[in-house]
Amino acid sequence: MAGRSPDLSSKNPDWWRQAVIYQVYPRSFADADGDGLGDLRGITQRLDHLAGLGVDALWLSPFYPSELADGGYDVADHRDVDPRLGTLDDFDALVGEAHRLGLKVVVDIVPNHTSHQHPWFREALRSGPGSPARERYVFRPGRGAHGELPPTDWQSVFGGSAWKRTPDGEWYLHLFAPEQPDLNWDNEDVRADFRTTLRFWSGRGVDGFRVDVAHGLAKDLAEPLRDIGNIGATGETALPLVEPGSHPYWDRDEVHEIYRDWRKVFDAFSPPRTAVAEAWVPGPRRALYARADELGQAFNFEYLEARWDADELRRVITDELATARAAGATATWVLSNHDVVRHASRLMLPPGTDPAAWLLSGGSAPAIDPVAGLRRARAATLLMLALPGSSYLYQGEELGLPEVADLPTEVLQDPIWEQTGHVRKGRDGCRVPLPWTTTGPSYGFGPGAAWLPQPSSFAAYAVEAQTEAEGSTLELYRTALRLRRKLLEGETLTWTPDAPAGVLDFTRSETWRCMTNLGAGPVPLPPGEVLLTSTSSPLDGTTLPPDTTVWLA
Repeated sequence: MAGRSPDLSSKNPDWWRQAVIYQVYPRSFADADGDGLGDLRGITQRLDHLAGLGVDALWLSPFYPSELADGGYDVADHRDVDPRLGTLDDFDALVGEAHRLGLKVVVDIVPNHTSHQHPWFREALRSGPGSPARERYVFRPGRGAHGELPPTDWQSVFGGSAWKRTPDGEWYLHLFAPEQPDLNWDNEDVRADFRTTLRFWSGRGVDGFRVDVAHGLAKDLAEPLRDIGNIGATGETALPLVEPGSHPYWDRDEVHEIYRDWRKVFDAFSPPRTAVAEAWVPGPRRALYARADELGQAFNFEYLEARWDADELRRVITDELATARAAGATATWVLSNHDVVRHASRLMLPPGTDPAAWLLSGGSAPAIDPVAGLRRARAATLLMLALPGSSYLYQGEELGLPEVADLPTEVLQDPIWEQTGHVRKGRDGCRVPLPWTTTGPSYGFGPGAAWLPQPSSFAAYAVEAQTEAEGSTLELYRTALRLRRKLLEGETLTWTPDAPAGVLDFTRSETWRCMTNLGAGPVPLPPGEVLLTSTSSPLDGTTLPPDTTVWLA
């Protein structure tokens, strides 16, 4: 691959290795029918925005039938479209238009759990204890004299016990919301049904899959079930200190058998379908999911969680490149998504600040300067886009949107708010619908009001306001993505050995170089033609200011 631009055409099975993938959260992207909720026709009508931006693919967050107990990740039917978002015909039209514009389509697959409204779960409740229908999920009798206590001390990621009792006295497992009962992947019905689902969407032209909670499918269900006890954390993002691969329900070694089976499904299509794992596990364990005979790629969350610190970021980048190389994959980079505080705000939080506490304060403790936040976000983006591998963008970051931290509590819809007893505000602040125009009841999102209120400040961030505006964040993204495609050579970088303290400096090939100043003061700008800078105005030619990235010939 060295010495030539990557082939991102539809005929190339390796298109994903250095692609830019844009995440669409369907309910917040564009509303075509005026009900306040984004939909598939709205996305199709706005695909020219993605094509003009210069991304290679769009990733659709769940659009399946759902009561929205967890923003669509509570799926009632894995092979249909929520009627509020459209129909299968609308989905086919979206894929067709995306492909016409040269865009790949990646969809979310949610295999760890279903909605409690799924026909299988309803059947399980009707059928009662010991029935084959209950074997598709994880049902157990309770502990205590009358079964009144949960079967184990397992905790939900969203807070509280991971078990809910049914009217007949049994308990079922839900590692997330009670409306999301966990599937039993030891059951062949479950495995066969998901093979059918993967073939269903692949047959409709889907190019790849993002696998939700990829590290959670396999569970140790041998009796007696093990308590977590004092071995460690209960959250999704921090694995307890146990032998790798042996935790009762996270990142078990047996999960890889499932993905080797899926790979056979993916490879039966031409070109083979791609996949990326959402696996909150350390690098050496993450490499297992990214192997060529499994999913092929895995999200690197250490980069997203890293502080704005040169030494920390250099270590994370170096480690991720090594992890991906060990798997025969390419690295993945992401700064924002539907689950985290937007990076235009998050990167400005002082070291040690808990983003959840900041959200609970309504974004006031500490207050964040939006101008400084945007400057740092632009620098972070240009750094990310220079790294070897795939970059995943989250809708609205190309507009420089900050987190909407001060949403009134009465409009919050994330189940985290209720399940934590109002201790964690949840993820609604990064899911506020996009502004497309500078006026209108929802700034062009739809003809009426949006399902989450948009602040008046969104008008200045709108696509309409930034298009062809010199120095705008939108135009920076457009320019960076055009230039990136021309510059890409190879899948490696070389660190500059004598970089100043607080500076990340590397070359991607003999033709271009990326330099980011994360320090407090300006640093000398090395010789070379400035191809692009993250600042909204030109550099002075001699120094690189703080919170700035430059690409040099």
